[in-house]
Amino acid sequence: MAKRSRSAALLQRRRLAHWLLEEEHKTKEGPYTKDEVHHKHQWWQVMCLTGVDYFSTLGYQPGIAALAAGSLSPIATLILVLLTLFGALPIYRRVARISPHGEGSIAMLEHLLSWWQGKLFVLCLLGFVATDFIITITLSAADATAHIIENPIVSNFVHGQEVPITLILISLLGAVFLRGFREAIGLAVILVGIYLLLNVVTISVALIQVFQQPIVISNWRTALFTEHGNPLMMLAISALLFPKLALGLSGFETGVAVMPLVKGHPTDTEARPRGRIRNTHKLLATAAIIMSGFLITSSFATILLIPAAEFQPGGSASGRALAYLAHEYLGNGFGTVYDLSTISILWFAGASAMAGLLNIVPRYLPRYGMAPNWARATRPLVLVFTALAFVVTLIFRASVEAQGGAYATGVLVLMTSAAFAVTLAAHQNGEKRGRLVFGVITLVFIYTTITNIIERPEGIRIAAFFIGTIILTSLVSRVWRSTELRVEHIEMDEAARRFIAEEEAHQGTIRLIANRLNVGDETEYFAKEQEVREDNHIPPTDSVLFLEIQVADASEFTETIRIQGVQVGEYRILRAQSAAVPNAIAAILFYIRDQTGKLPHAYFGWIEGNPIQYLLRFILFGEGDIAVVTREVLRKAERKPQRRPVIHVGG
Repeated sequence: MAKRSRSAALLQRRRLAHWLLEEEHKTKEGPYTKDEVHHKHQWWQVMCLTGVDYFSTLGYQPGIAALAAGSLSPIATLILVLLTLFGALPIYRRVARISPHGEGSIAMLEHLLSWWQGKLFVLCLLGFVATDFIITITLSAADATAHIIENPIVSNFVHGQEVPITLILISLLGAVFLRGFREAIGLAVILVGIYLLLNVVTISVALIQVFQQPIVISNWRTALFTEHGNPLMMLAISALLFPKLALGLSGFETGVAVMPLVKGHPTDTEARPRGRIRNTHKLLATAAIIMSGFLITSSFATILLIPAAEFQPGGSASGRALAYLAHEYLGNGFGTVYDLSTISILWFAGASAMAGLLNIVPRYLPRYGMAPNWARATRPLVLVFTALAFVVTLIFRASVEAQGGAYATGVLVLMTSAAFAVTLAAHQNGEKRGRLVFGVITLVFIYTTITNIIERPEGIRIAAFFIGTIILTSLVSRVWRSTELRVEHIEMDEAARRFIAEEEAHQGTIRLIANRLNVGDETEYFAKEQEVREDNHIPPTDSVLFLEIQVADASEFTETIRIQGVQVGEYRILRAQSAAVPNAIAAILFYIRDQTGKLPHAYFGWIEGNPIQYLLRFILFGEGDIAVVTREVLRKAERKPQRRPVIHVGG
């Protein structure tokens, strides 16, 4: 009975593992081609998925603007809109064109630095991505909770339950993504359509109220000139205040991160997906224009119709200015419907962030060897990101205000990096006008980012935590996976194939001497051969090949190895480049075994020195105690000892 129970439990675990890794079981080419896994959708449908984040900021943006800028709110919002249409939109249109596979601006900056510096740079940017996207999930869910608690009909029943309600909302979001992207996009279309329609009704009624009460416009104009004197002073102060409204810029990074979901043209190729790029441009422009219209009209209506005291913490319009107008001018019935729609879209705002994370993270960390292979699959990542969102929610007690600084920091750093990447690309292409225009936009984003960090330093502290966590876990994973085979494909030139064929025909055993290339002349190979033959008692009648691996970029993880056959006098050499010498040798030995059907023999010399030092050299520089590590890589890759290539160590 106990044995049967254990078997049933084991079967259940296997089924669960298969379900979690179902996507990873599918055949994919290259290190990561998620484009082939997900279904494609019309651009306007994907716009709704990214729009649940972007458009949902209407739930709190007008209140933030009024609280930060007071009577200058419409002017500061206008500056934000101009930066959106003439700054962020052109930047991300260019990002979509240069990086059309969802990597975003990170891919454009990835090659700025080589070796480990480049990897650490990307990890830092991924830290800001995590800050932006994870906080998007938690902040939006927390704000949805705030709308639930502040609704006059249900407030008495749920007051003080912010954390449990937020955790439930995050769990429901994770459940949607465990089902799949198609379900997420379908739900996003419905939520965005209803929410935008309700906002059109609410803002239209509010503007009608404004024009029916000319006194509110007169009072606003009087307050402007009383407080700020002249129009130039108003513009100057608004320019200083608009960084506080930076949350209204969210949504662009996710717009390019989910590009693989956008349906292109039938003639698109992987290298040149012109239809997908064109449709993504439509997505970005349409979302920016819609949002800009709502931002200007909502800031104008709310600042004129809502008393200033109501915007303060604890006020009826705090974090829900448009909801206040819906209740005030359309009644509690319509207001409650508006609240439900706002709650729904704020809850689902994390969907665009989740989609962005699921597209970006697997493109980098598994390829760097800095995450397990299961990180290529969607469902395990959904569980990981949901757990992270739980932790953040518990730390910040589901407070919208406490998370706002981190959210703005993540958004602005990513937009600044995108602007810098586009400016650099324009410079490299010799575009003088583009370099000037994008350079100015980059400076504006740098100013906005620095201002936000100075005023809300908690944001950079949270980002630093995410960066540190990603770097630490990535390095641990890299060490843990260092003895994997790490080679995707092996290519041999004609000379190398001829050398192998000659050895196979001449004798039953293919013998390879591992050599570290120095001068590369006949004297070097003569001395090395004599030493190895003597140490390992190789008969003088048996011929040998030399195998030389030169380390290229040791920070790379997976790669294609190209073997070149070289002849120096009477000595025949197989040469290749790789990120790690032992892993490359192991892969080449397996390749020779599979091509010839015979187990090759590889010969190494003993090394002397501290083994810890050689371990670090292997991890950082791809070298170290090559014989020992090669043997371990072979052991892990081939379970049957009788099928492993033979390793000899002499000295």
